[in-house]
Amino acid sequence: LDERLTALQRQGRIGFHVGSLGEEGAIIGAAFATRKQDWLFPCYREFGAALLRGLDFQRFIDNMFGNANDTVKGRQMPDHYTCKAAHWLSISSPVGTQITQAVGFAWGAKLKKEDLATLVYFGDGATSSSDFHSGMNFAGVFKVPVVFFCRNNGWAISVPAERQTASESFAAKGVAYGIPAVRVDGNDVFAVVHAVRKALERGSRGEGPTLIEALTYRMGGHSTSDDPNAYRASDALKAWADRDPIQRVRHYMRKVQAWTEERDKEILQEIDRRFRIAVEIAEKTPKPALETLV
Repeated sequence: LDERLTALQRQGRIGFHVGSLGEEGAIIGAAFATRKQDWLFPCYREFGAALLRGLDFQRFIDNMFGNANDTVKGRQMPDHYTCKAAHWLSISSPVGTQITQAVGFAWGAKLKKEDLATLVYFGDGATSSSDFHSGMNFAGVFKVPVVFFCRNNGWAISVPAERQTASESFAAKGVAYGIPAVRVDGNDVFAVVHAVRKALERGSRGEGPTLIEALTYRMGGHSTSDDPNAYRASDALKAWADRDPIQRVRHYMRKVQAWTEERDKEILQEIDRRFRIAVEIAEKTPKPALETLV
């Protein structure tokens, strides 16, 4: 989907796309570990997790075009989808704003004695926002059932992680707020699932929040508006390409005889077929009516 959506943007058929190449293990693993009653507060790179949780594929493609069937009626950028039925909150672009929203939602649930938690995705750059401090501090004090899921992908657009903080790690920041924290291999989907499940168990027992730092790498640009070659060397990708999360899980599944080349081809062909149909429908759908503004 990343490759196909980027191609649409380059052709001028959609305006924007935020890719997830290299980060799929962290994104999908975290969502897979959540329970049906939990709510997810996304950044803007987690469309795979939204689809996993139940975002309708056609509605996702409609959002990329901002047409009349787009849930937000073209009022957001592409990749800014929402799906209440999937417990998936609307995406907002300002860095870190979703952190305090996730804390407030989870605190409300705790006050109403509802057994649910929130998981909030954010990048390493968001740890420099005031929302990160406010959210972590509040959640720590009130023992709010929220999983702070930091995808440390090495870059906040063009700012490298080592210029983002003087802390030994982003996980270390949990100490100051009295919040247990763990660092995991974000390219190992099983490690991510395990860490998030443990965090959710803590929240369910009333033990409060957990900070997870998932180490991964952004293999592409920040978005289709970004040229990463302007600020990082191309040879930086080699080591991370060897740790590609999709290849790793594919290798494991083949090893335990749970996957085949034939099944792989079938899946890719089915995705391609569905994608072409969805794009054809989306392009034929008119733009939102003017009266939808009010």
